[in-house]
Amino acid sequence: MLIARAVDDFVASLASERGFSPNTSKAYRSDLESLSDFLAGRSIEECDRLELDDLRDWLWKSTEQGMAKASISRRAASARAFTSWLRRMGVIELDPGVRLKSPKPDKSLPRVVTEVSLDSIFAALTARAALGGPGDVRDLAIIELLYASGMRVSELVGLDVDSLDLDRLTAMVTGKGNKQRVVPFGSPAASALADYIRQARPLLLKTPEGAVPTSALFLGARGGRLNVRSVYQLVASLLADIPGTGPSGPHTLRHTAATHLLDGGADLRVVQEMLGHASLGTTQIYTHVSMERLRASYEQAHPRA
Repeated sequence: MLIARAVDDFVASLASERGFSPNTSKAYRSDLESLSDFLAGRSIEECDRLELDDLRDWLWKSTEQGMAKASISRRAASARAFTSWLRRMGVIELDPGVRLKSPKPDKSLPRVVTEVSLDSIFAALTARAALGGPGDVRDLAIIELLYASGMRVSELVGLDVDSLDLDRLTAMVTGKGNKQRVVPFGSPAASALADYIRQARPLLLKTPEGAVPTSALFLGARGGRLNVRSVYQLVASLLADIPGTGPSGPHTLRHTAATHLLDGGADLRVVQEMLGHASLGTTQIYTHVSMERLRASYEQAHPRA
């Protein structure tokens, strides 16, 4: 079988058999198309000619091009998943990716915004929303919900109006692998969401061409579902003048929510469930940025603190 065709079949199986999201499938395709192009440069087009050294050379070339360790690790994982699938499908007899190792990614602590800085952000958003502009009312609801729930930006823009239960203060989100979970949010977020749904969303639905029928919760200027890029731009603009280094996208609010929950004494497994992490180990990184909680526990529990 041609490698290019096998890549198409494998990516198609990710959605149909494993329920992967379009974004995840797209990432696999990007990695494997890079591999396919690399192999074509070596006149390797058939799957049964693929060897371990070819995979290693492809990763080495990626390293020489300055690709980050985390990206190299992702490419290695994509290649292993692909060759394992080839073996299961009977396309190849031996799996050349079994012994393909990934570089250990550099560990860096996520950026966390202080409560004081968040207070200033919410104060500015509230002042803008008070003027009644539908976009400003929507933006306040977005930031309140991102921080209150710790949901991913993709989960936020995927929400429909009926995903919310404003009485129970919960939202039904669809996460990675199309797995659904219920996340809580607080009264400030509920108030901002209620104002948005009642006042701003009907105005955003109305365009020069007329109302656009959609179940989407958060709408853009043209009345359709708000996209991820718009939310990135919003959060980045709000964090631009806030002290701290590291990424300034919506994930920073997710990191911040998790860390503040642990600082407040929340159980690690509860935070894991709220964030939708498959592994507790992924959630444990937030314990490293929750030193105030660790110090308080130590002073309370240790006899010689």
